[in-house]
Amino acid sequence: MAIPPLTNLQLIEQFGPHLNSTPSGGWQADGRPDKLINTHCCFCGQQCGITLKVRQNRVIGFEPREDFPFNEGKLCPKGVKRYLQNEHPDRLLAPLKRTDAGFIKIGWEEALDNTVTAIKRIQKEYGHDSFAMLTGASLTNEKAYLVGKFARLALKTRNLDYNGRLCMVSAAAGNKKAFGVDRAANSWSDIPLADVILVIGANVAECAPITTDYIWRARDRGAKLIMIDPRVTPLARTADLFIPVRPGGDAALMNSILNVVIARGWVDTQFIEEHTVGFNAVKEMVAKYPPEVAGPLCGVDPDLIVRAAEIWGPAKTSFLLHARGIEHHIHGVDNVLSCINLVLASGRIGRPGCGYSTITGQGNGQGAREQGGKCDQLPGTRDLGNPEHRKYIAEVWKVAENEIPTAGSSAEELMQMMHAGEIKGLLNICFNPLISLPDSNFTRQALSRLEHFTIIDFFMSETARHADIILPGSLQEEDEGTVTSAEGRVIKINKAVNPPGEARVDWHILCDIARRLGKAEYFAYQSPEEIFNELRVASKGGTSDYFGITYQKIEANDGIFWPFPALDHPGTPRLFEGGKFFHTDGKARFIPVEWAPPAESPDADYPLVLTTGRVVSQFLSGTQTRRIGSLVDQYPEPLVEIHPSLAKQLGIERNDKVKVQTRRGEVILTVSIVTTIRHDTVFIPYHWADEKSANLLTIRALDPTSKIPEFKCCACRVTRA
Repeated sequence: MAIPPLTNLQLIEQFGPHLNSTPSGGWQADGRPDKLINTHCCFCGQQCGITLKVRQNRVIGFEPREDFPFNEGKLCPKGVKRYLQNEHPDRLLAPLKRTDAGFIKIGWEEALDNTVTAIKRIQKEYGHDSFAMLTGASLTNEKAYLVGKFARLALKTRNLDYNGRLCMVSAAAGNKKAFGVDRAANSWSDIPLADVILVIGANVAECAPITTDYIWRARDRGAKLIMIDPRVTPLARTADLFIPVRPGGDAALMNSILNVVIARGWVDTQFIEEHTVGFNAVKEMVAKYPPEVAGPLCGVDPDLIVRAAEIWGPAKTSFLLHARGIEHHIHGVDNVLSCINLVLASGRIGRPGCGYSTITGQGNGQGAREQGGKCDQLPGTRDLGNPEHRKYIAEVWKVAENEIPTAGSSAEELMQMMHAGEIKGLLNICFNPLISLPDSNFTRQALSRLEHFTIIDFFMSETARHADIILPGSLQEEDEGTVTSAEGRVIKINKAVNPPGEARVDWHILCDIARRLGKAEYFAYQSPEEIFNELRVASKGGTSDYFGITYQKIEANDGIFWPFPALDHPGTPRLFEGGKFFHTDGKARFIPVEWAPPAESPDADYPLVLTTGRVVSQFLSGTQTRRIGSLVDQYPEPLVEIHPSLAKQLGIERNDKVKVQTRRGEVILTVSIVTTIRHDTVFIPYHWADEKSANLLTIRALDPTSKIPEFKCCACRVTRA
């Protein structure tokens, strides 16, 4: 039977925005893009390939890039909707100045003069270090490099840090201690080759959804999956083994798994002898953590520990992944090292299907710290306290070595210094500390005590409300540059549109301020590529060596894996091949780590454990995703997850309002009663602001090495509101 043709109305209803009825455009001409721009998602460290559709300097749509090897056309809900922020009515279009009556629009000259005058006044009165800078790990490598140089040469301050301090620093410190380098050991292409995958402290399906595909490809060929988390996250629901660890119990658990692996003889003795040092000390230490001892420490059945060892130990290939769940602790570095000890003992690293990686949270969480945006690092992941490293960068920058300040304080420590009045001024870009840092009331007080605060942003973030001057900056698609993904793959961000209104590209703003501070000779850049070429030289010889990478090579190869020390180098997708590590002797380090309790444990007044994390439709502080309607609709407000047994004990029913209190604050939110959480643990996502902010509750305790806050564990109580 012949099928009748669709009417014009039916065509419009079914295919409207994709149709163009005539070659000249016709009724749908406004829906056709002028150009297609291959670039990447602006959110997490996976950096999925995406094509933006552009018409008349507006992003009007997108397509996933099937040709980009990481995501191969797949995107998560945030990636699908990320372009919608481009035309949001909240977009900052002109500089703003705080007055007694609120913010008023001013010109760029006045805004920059006001900022520079304040910098000069404060530093003249209180010293260079009295003015601080906070930056972010979603900036491109070029901007991260520029920020590090700007803070040290233009502001002349040692007090610079970045919001990667809340993300990757525990993993970075642990990796450097054990391997001598801070980078994922493998590209994700090794995951499908693993026979066993162990994921601890990572809600992969919601925080890094495309990584789920790699794990499922391994499972399709028979791989076993071990998931360790206080919550039965979506991927954990399908795991071969799920271990519901109590928040703060990770090192005890991992030590105990290694205890069983050693006792059963599932260690690679030859690998240990030839390629590592320190195994005997770790063996002696983990002997104190048999399952019957470790089980009560980490809140799990000892039999589950044995089962995990039985799956991991005899495998031929394996891959271990972790994220913030084990890193957001005062013992975050120790937790990371306890995982690395298990990997090294197995000898399964540096070869196909055998690896270890951290799932990077922010878009350039890997690259931003490599280029000098961190308080103690210079470009190339050089040590700011190493005289030879300082001398090399001084030569690249054409300054005397003593003109580069020494290492400063971490992000949370800087906030404490603002609160105490030691820091009087702040320049902030790509960081929303009022949402991101723990103990929001303390952060709010600290910001209110500044004598001057200038922020560069594209939306009025919660932190920007406290600024004296707001400078409208650029979205990712309004500039070009590079970022480095979770795999260690350096990729290219391509410019799609110009900033709207009077907004400016971020690096232009920083260079303008530097010139007004009398440092024009160091910031005479004409393009991001010019900044990148200087970065290449600055990184040369460092552990994160980008010297051989060019924009052209990145585009031609869908990204380049560092280290890439020469133009003819093939790149390094898999580190440690042949058992060669980055310490001077070429050997990895076993480092014994004892379990210790968190900074705050439950007691009679606060009998429960609060942990925080992400949901699939939101990202970090929510500055961008809370302005995308469909993502808000997917998860409109934060919910308090509690177990049914706890709900019954407290007399709480579905959809009740509950008050969650800690020693720092309280929130009133709707409850979600779920069987997928420990009965002694409460979970709240942290993307929301003001009275819905989870960080009203969290504790300012820091890991002594990484200075990362303990977001994942503090004592709380829950009552009906």
